Amino acid sequence: MYAVLETGAKQYRVSAGDTLQIERLTAAKGASVTFDRVLLVNADGKVTVGAPTVTGATVVADVVDHIRGEHKLTFKMKRRKGYHKSIGHRQELTVVKVTEIKA
Repeated sequence: MYAVLETGAKQYRVSAGDTLQIERLTAAKGASVTFDRVLLVNADGKVTVGAPTVTGATVVADVVDHIRGEHKLTFKMKRRKGYHKSIGHRQELTVVKVTEIKA
């Protein structure tokens, strides 16, 4: 059984036991989180597609940790003007482990 859920304007294909790195959630470490934006559920070959979401379907996950993603570097430069600028970014992420899919 697997499901496609939407969180942080991104879609993830998950099944029970999967570990995901998603955009930062406000939940505390060790807390349980319920995702109700489930777009598709496949239960042993029986596919249910939502319009836009599947009614009554939820994905339950536990928050494992809050981390920061890899460092991305952007360099801006204008030739012959003496202008150059470095900009760095690290995305705030939450690591969750999917415990069950309720369809």
